Amino acid sequence: MFGGGGMNPRKMKQMMKQMGIDVTELDAEEVVIRTADEELVFSDVQVTRMDAQGQETYQVVGEPEVHEAGGSAGVVEAGDEDETDAETGGDAAIPEDDVELVATRAGVSKGDARDALEAEDGDLAAAIARLE
Repeated sequence: MFGGGGMNPRKMKQMMKQMGIDVTELDAEEVVIRTADEELVFSDVQVTRMDAQGQETYQVVGEPEVHEAGGSAGVVEAGDEDETDAETGGDAAIPEDDVELVATRAGVSKGDARDALEAEDGDLAAAIARLE
C-alpha cells in the first residue's frame, strides 16, 4: 500500500491511525479522468481513499488508456455505496457540493449559485466573487 522508505507497512498503518488518517482500499472497476483535451481511462486500477481530518484524498495507481476528448460518455464509479456521483441532482457539469458551498459562502440561493458557477466554468472562487 505505501512505500514508507523501508518501514513496516503494519507499523505505518498503525501510525497513520494514531494521526487520525483513515485509509481504505476501494474495489474500483474503472476510473475516468476527463480534461479539456483528453480522457484517461484506468481499467486495471488500484484506488486508495485517505481521510485525514475530514479531507478525502484519492490515490489512483494503474496505466491509463488515453482517448481524445469527446469520446464515450461514462460515469466514474468507485464501487463504494456511500460515495455519490457528483453529477446527480442538477447540471451535469456542476457538482451539487460546489453549488452548496458557493450558496453558503455568498449568502445566495442554490439557483443563483449554480448560475454563477456555470458563468465562471465551475471556478468556485470566481463564482463567489461574482455574487459578492
